[in-house]
Amino acid sequence: MKLTILGGGGFRVPLVYGALLGDHAEGRVSHVTLYDTDADRLTAVARVLEEQSGGVPDAPAVLATTDLDEALRAADFIFSAIRVGGLEGRAADERIALDEGVLGQETVGAGGIAYGLRTVPVADGLARRIARLAPDAWVINFTNPAGLVTEAMSRHLGDRVIGICDSPVGLGRRIARVLGADPDRAWIDYAGLNHLGWVRGLYIDGRDELPRLLADPALLGSFEEGRLFGTELLRSLGSVPNEYLHYYYFNREAVHAYQKAEQTRGAFLREQQLGFYARMKEPGAPALATWDRTRAEREATYMSENREVAGAGEREESDLESGGYEQVALALMRAIARNERTSLILNVRNRTTLSVLDADAVVEVPCLVDANGAHPVAVAPLPYHATALVTAVKAVERAVLDAAASGSRATAAQAFALHPLVDSVAVARRLVDGYTRAHPGLAYLDKP
Repeated sequence: MKLTILGGGGFRVPLVYGALLGDHAEGRVSHVTLYDTDADRLTAVARVLEEQSGGVPDAPAVLATTDLDEALRAADFIFSAIRVGGLEGRAADERIALDEGVLGQETVGAGGIAYGLRTVPVADGLARRIARLAPDAWVINFTNPAGLVTEAMSRHLGDRVIGICDSPVGLGRRIARVLGADPDRAWIDYAGLNHLGWVRGLYIDGRDELPRLLADPALLGSFEEGRLFGTELLRSLGSVPNEYLHYYYFNREAVHAYQKAEQTRGAFLREQQLGFYARMKEPGAPALATWDRTRAEREATYMSENREVAGAGEREESDLESGGYEQVALALMRAIARNERTSLILNVRNRTTLSVLDADAVVEVPCLVDANGAHPVAVAPLPYHATALVTAVKAVERAVLDAAASGSRATAAQAFALHPLVDSVAVARRLVDGYTRAHPGLAYLDKP
């Protein structure tokens, strides 16, 4: 079975390959094609994978290429993890937003909209090309903003594109562990959009254990989200939000923390990864060890400003371990390729799952997965406070899709203005001006 990774020179690719190395069953991935526009990054990642596979006799063969058509042909699965504009673009997204006093995070608020406006046209072109060259392939999308990009690609690939994210998985596992339950046996009642969802229940042997957690302040404050949001808020919500909702519930504090930080997250990662890829050009550099040290530092500093605002302290060791999105991707591929039926929280077309959204809206919900793909499971309606955020952000996503299709500057400004974390039409218009000056990839926004 052939897997193609778009963005194959990306820093997190070794996580995916590491998961594949642990799969020895019949029908496993036997060939991995890495595609990237940057040949130097491809070479660096290929070196890491070569060291990873040492001593594994049936390790998947690796081919690196800058030829997109070669990468797509005959692919059974296509993993999309591209970053349009690179980390330089992310750093600019963050700084331009913060200069206007609004959040610049890469998937939430102004930064996420800018990233989406850059990425959707590219993702749309990729989807069209996949539909032509590899119509039977399944596409697994991790390109951010994951829900928005998955919806853009689904307009050409239908249900054969499925978005994944490790945030709901990590959240569910943390809740299960703090309750003393086996995370692999838990059914997580989770619903919303990517980076905008809530755990409303966690079932073990048919019994919802979440009320026990919410009723115990000591237990509730003992894990990442309890420390991040505070027990009082979680008990009032009657649910546990995805960590990204901290940007909504504590927006002023988050913006202030990011403004006073020495550098933005994007700038930190840009410098860190420039160092990693530069080191990989040294013939004697230990590829795998260098990558692993860099990864550990990256994970340890994740959402550090938010944890500082909340007084949440350092991340726990269990949160620094791998086992996130790469394991979701592997489980998804195995379920489809071998009909190993499983349940996963995925980004898929809504159908009738959330009644407040239309059938084609991509949502993040529990799904049953088999050889025919991912099937969203019926969930209870969202409460009003969640409905308000979900429908508002979906309206933003639709405006981004419309702007990408039409090239309309006014529609792009509307996307910013509609977002709950951008509180001014005037700011929205200045953001469009700032982002189009900074990013050549937004030159298409040249119509009224």
